[in-house]
Amino acid sequence: MTHLIHRDLRRTPPVAVCAFGMQVRDSEGKTYLDASGGAAVSSLGHSHPDVLAAMQTQLKVAAYAHTSFFTTEVAEELGERLAQDAPGDLNHAYLVSGGSEAIEAALKLARQYFVEHGETERRVFIARRQSYHGNTLGALALGGNEYRRRHFEPMLMDVARVSPCFEYRERRAGQDVHEYTANLLQELEAKILDLGPQHVIGFCAETVVGATSGAVPPTPGYFKGVRALCDKYGILMIADEVMCGMGRTGTLYAIEQEGVVPDIVALGKGLGAGYQPIGAVVARDHIVQRLRSGSGVFQHGHTYVGHPVAAAAALAVQKVIRRDSLLGAVTVRGASFRRMLRDAFGMHPNVGDIRGRGMLLALELVQDREGKRPFDPDLRLHAAVKDACMECGLMVYPMGGTIDGRRGDHVLLAPPFIATEADLQQIVGRLSDGLERALLRVRPG
Repeated sequence: MTHLIHRDLRRTPPVAVCAFGMQVRDSEGKTYLDASGGAAVSSLGHSHPDVLAAMQTQLKVAAYAHTSFFTTEVAEELGERLAQDAPGDLNHAYLVSGGSEAIEAALKLARQYFVEHGETERRVFIARRQSYHGNTLGALALGGNEYRRRHFEPMLMDVARVSPCFEYRERRAGQDVHEYTANLLQELEAKILDLGPQHVIGFCAETVVGATSGAVPPTPGYFKGVRALCDKYGILMIADEVMCGMGRTGTLYAIEQEGVVPDIVALGKGLGAGYQPIGAVVARDHIVQRLRSGSGVFQHGHTYVGHPVAAAAALAVQKVIRRDSLLGAVTVRGASFRRMLRDAFGMHPNVGDIRGRGMLLALELVQDREGKRPFDPDLRLHAAVKDACMECGLMVYPMGGTIDGRRGDHVLLAPPFIATEADLQQIVGRLSDGLERALLRVRPG
């Protein structure tokens, strides 16, 4: 009998008693290879000595300081590091306790930016179908994940929707990728004009889509086109890098690879690599300067924003990434991992696509490769894959509803940056075994 409300109310998950490097051990003595970083969180693996030492040191100095009274040296240093590493003039960081909080703060910061200028009619955000931006009500409203939204729909603010940049599923046969990208940008511009630019606050998108559709990268030129439209109509560009940021795709900020600078970036997960709950909003000079020269206050806050122990953990994580040249490792190992996946699954009859960037990759599962036909969602193949992989001692991050919130299954892979070639080979081998077990369970007869 458990007194905790677990995600699955019909069963209690294994009890984790020890975690080290790429491994997690449960109370029965079974070990699991972490191929998903939990939920793309544990970028340095588990029990990294440098991060643990930084947290212990900070606990001895100041375990907590409320930001309405104090700042701390470690929070200031983390803010400086985030600004220095960010592209362009993304020079201002607001520290929160996770990705959903970062999105909430970004929404409020964007709205206040216009209110401070007297543009109070700006009230609409534009986002994409099949996106995911978090589970708080504001973040849930912004996201297009129908499965997560459906129970709470009446409580959510209205958000305008455009198509996702999802080439595998949405580019028509015979359609050039540049034409496909141009059509997406035309759709976004039409939506802005339909709403009236004077009513739009901003457009928010994941640079590389994470959990909802599975490691979907943008097409070439897509975000340059988005940036141009935002500039043309005076709206803000918000990049959600909660999952894909902080090195996961091979650059610290995933948007660096797109050659544009958003107005606001939301960070989470890999910022603290799971050692403490932390997220951040990073904003450009003009955003913060308008508030500073206006009311002088960002009308937002939570009890644990800027938490010094969380800041110490995140700062240590960022230092290790730089010191150990882990961005280069993500690029090199990510390319190797992708080759391994293609060798193992490239001709698999039930793997339709292998995609992603760096150490954020995914397999999309289909009934047949040619027609891209998904499995019956009632089979819950993604859940069967997770269970089967756990039996094989492997942690992966599968999801259903890949196509439209109901149909489609994929398996997200986000191993720690410290993974070796041998670790990646082991992941592929166990995933192959787990996938075959799951397919046997859902196939008729």
